[in-house]
Amino acid sequence: MRAIVKSLLVVGAVVLAPGLAAADDYKLSNNQRISCGRGLSAGKLSTATCRSYAYLFNTRTSEYFRCSVSLSMTRDAKEVINVQSDGACVKKPRVFDTDSTYSFDATETEPPNTNSFFGNGGFAMWVSDNTQQKVRGCVTIPSGLGSDVSRCIDMKFE
Repeated sequence: MRAIVKSLLVVGAVVLAPGLAAADDYKLSNNQRISCGRGLSAGKLSTATCRSYAYLFNTRTSEYFRCSVSLSMTRDAKEVINVQSDGACVKKPRVFDTDSTYSFDATETEPPNTNSFFGNGGFAMWVSDNTQQKVRGCVTIPSGLGSDVSRCIDMKFE
């Protein structure tokens, strides 16, 4: 399993590295998560699949990318038969309409989880404006019908 995690991190670095020309504007989330599962197949084959998510955030525009990387390994009792990996970043809309200087944090649900009633992939983004007292919390959950439901709420300071 240690080899799977190392391979997954290497694949993740390759996926996230291209296209960072304006690197000062982009920050990678600090709390990446990894979830792994395994199953048995016919013929005494076993498969382990690990998936990890990270967020790349534009600190000037508040646009962000949800990035995922996965590694799947199938083996029998003696050798690794097949290894597959995949990864990509999907652009998400801006959290705030205007440019400023923003900070952020993100967290991902991990199955099984009471926050992922309709499948994997629910996440929350917290974004704050560094120039004023302004915080917005956004939650996205899968609807189970092929689309996500997402809402952002401006925090009230009492």
